[in-house]
Parts: sequence; structure tokens; C-alpha cells
Amino acid sequence: MPSTILVTGGSGLVGQAIKAYTDANALEGETWIFLSSKDGDLRKRDETDAIFDRYKPTHVIHLAAKVGGLFANLKQKVGRFRVLFLRRGDRHRRRTSDRSLFGNGKGESKLTKMNNPTFFLGLVADRPPSRAHRPATSHLYYYTSPSPFVEFYRENTLINDNIMENCRLHNVAKLVSMLSTCIFPDKTTYPIDETMLHDGPPHPSNEGYAYAKRLIDTMNRAYAEEYGCNFTSIIPTNIYGPHDNFSIENGHVIPGLIHKCYKARRDGTPFTIWGTGSPLRQFIYSLDLAELTVWVMREYHSPDPITLSVDEDAEVSIRDVALAVARAMKFDGEVVFDSTKADGQFKKTASNKKLRGLRPDYKFTTMEEGVQRAVDWFLENYESARK
Repeated sequence: MPSTILVTGGSGLVGQAIKAYTDANALEGETWIFLSSKDGDLRKRDETDAIFDRYKPTHVIHLAAKVGGLFANLKQKVGRFRVLFLRRGDRHRRRTSDRSLFGNGKGESKLTKMNNPTFFLGLVADRPPSRAHRPATSHLYYYTSPSPFVEFYRENTLINDNIMENCRLHNVAKLVSMLSTCIFPDKTTYPIDETMLHDGPPHPSNEGYAYAKRLIDTMNRAYAEEYGCNFTSIIPTNIYGPHDNFSIENGHVIPGLIHKCYKARRDGTPFTIWGTGSPLRQFIYSLDLAELTVWVMREYHSPDPITLSVDEDAEVSIRDVALAVARAMKFDGEVVFDSTKADGQFKKTASNKKLRGLRPDYKFTTMEEGVQRAVDWFLENYESARK
């Protein structure tokens, strides 16, 4: 029976990996359509409706999302704080001069001690506070306007709702949505598995995105129970590979390191990594994830999510990843770990027991081989790569 598979976020890292995989492994009767932002704004219901009316998909792989790495998330959250300085016992507020970075002053709520004002303002304004804005006393306080990641939550929720409801209305045979291990509880035991997704709040740096993504799992089960829909979700660990976003500020770990190392080699400067390098992560090469995602679409039929990850013993430190990038880039300069920058969550080891129960013999691409492929692609496509 002919099938039309619609892939949202089709121009991104995973979308392009799925395209590469299906170009070589498409089944007879399958037509694959890879959407990009040029095809419509999935945050808008009418434009999403128009896409479904145009293509009439029988299957959907939903990858599109508003995303960002740790420092993009922190910058967005901190950048919405309004900071006012005052001395203990002093009724006069000292306000940062760059008001455009902060809110409109409404909703000021709590007085909080700030232990590292130079790092805080440096993160927001890319410069330390001027001498005029430093209170004479060593006790520095600031007001904050509480601002959870409204944009990350709202935009992802709008996208997900539009996709899921259109899948129901168009009788889509299968919807596979992509989640992430970063949406799991911050305080938990390891390894994490699919049953622990809702067991506690996520890491504070990632709340908006995490809660929006968690709702996909909730709604998959709700659509199955109420309408009999075959909706499910995948939970990959950290992804890397060709067609990634290699932005140093807004990208994720490996692509950001690749771009940094490239610039360090080009400019003859140290290769500087944010943080201590001690956090541990599991990384999955994008072509491996593509193959497993297509398998989920074709063969895995349960509303319960499934983790797509390398094995637990393949977990590596950021330091090891950075050194692998340096080797792949043939960088022989100084490698520096900047401990003044935040590390983020130390570890979030994921169990792939469910996957291994279904695909016990699947062989993942090794870290060294995957990083080399990603570096080679970046060098060959430097001018056109997202960065």
C-alpha cells in the first residue's frame, strides 16, 4: 500500500540523516517529504492545516522544535531578568544601564543574593559590570522578574498541538515524535529509563522546553485511549553528525566544539572548552538515530516512548569528546577547559534496555568514527554549514 511520510524539521540534523538513510533504504511505495521552515510556520494552525491538506501524509515523523544548547537557554532566561543593585540598608537602587536586555520592570518579586555578579552580567551583556554599577559593600543583591522559558514552552506546545491534532483529523496511521533526555527529572537515579520521565521537575536551565516535550508523551497516551491513534515518541541521547547547527553559542556540545576547534586551528589560538569537561554524556551518531527512527515508524507500535541510545558503557566525558574533536581536526595547539563557565547537569545516563530487547544486535557507530565523519563534513561544507 502506498504511503506518504512527512518529516517535520526535515532540513535539520536528524531530518537530513533520515533523508540520507531512506534514499538508500526506502521501501517500495514509500514517498518521503522533508519539510523546512520555508514550507510553513508550524506554530500557526492555519499553515499547519495547509501543509497536511497539501501532502495528505499517511505517516509523520515530528522533529521540528524550538531548541537551544545550555548557554542559549541560560542566555534567554537570564536575559529576561531585570537587575537592580542595592546596598544593604540603602533605599536607592542601582540599575544596569543596558535596560534593553531586561524586562519592563513589572512583576519584581524576590530579593536574592548574587555570589558572582561579574559572571552573571558577563553572561547577559557579554561584559562585566562597570565600576559605576558596583555597590561599595561586598553584599550584593538583585531583584529578578521571574520569567520561565515562556518562548520555549509556548512555541513548542503550539507546534506539537498543531501536528498531533492534524494527525488525528487526517487519520495518519503513525506519528513518531522526538523527545530528549534533557527533559527527564534533574534529581533522579541513574540510569534513567522511559518510566521515569514524569518523576520530578527538569533541570532549571531547561524547564520550558522540557515541560512542552513531556506533554507529547501524555498526549500520545490520551490520543490512543480516546481516539485509537497510533502515536508514539522516541527519546534519543545527545545527537551529532552532518547538517548539525555548528553555532558556538546556540548549538549543542559536539558541533559547538567542532566549530571552536576549527577557529582555534585557523587562528592559532587555544581550543577553549566551556566548563570543566567532567560531565558525562551518551552521544548517538545521526545516521544511527535515523535508521532506528525509521524502524520505530515501521515496527514499534506502542504509545509508550522508547529510548534510542548507545549502551551505558559508551558514556563519555565532555573532556574526552573535546580531545576526540581535536584529533579529528588535527589540532595540535593548547586545549583549555574554562571552569568559570557552567557545566550544566553532570550526568543523565540513559538505559536502552527496551531498545536492546527489540534490537539486541544493533551496532552503533563509535565515537571516534562519528566525530571524524562530522568534522570531515563540517570542513567540506564550511561555507554553507549552519553556524
